[in-house]
Amino acid sequence: MPSATSTARFEARISADLHSLLKHAADIQGRSMTDFVVSAARDAAVRAIEQTEVIRLSLADQKRFAEALLSPPRPSAALKRAMARHDELFGTE
Repeated sequence: MPSATSTARFEARISADLHSLLKHAADIQGRSMTDFVVSAARDAAVRAIEQTEVIRLSLADQKRFAEALLSPPRPSAALKRAMARHDELFGTE
């Protein structure tokens, strides 16, 4: 037996000009206005999430990052003091 797809409803009030613009764009692509708007909203949401959650590095930066992970520098005196202070305040695990 096929599983039922869960859906949710979304409503928005838009100007007549925006409605006409969306309708025209949907017609050009041969899609319903609902399909056009839902697809455009999904694409915009994915893009917004990627821009804040995905870090993109150049090839040179990727190599530098990998090198730093594989051969990290020795902790500086300041870092050692900060780690000791952290342990004093929060304890060690």
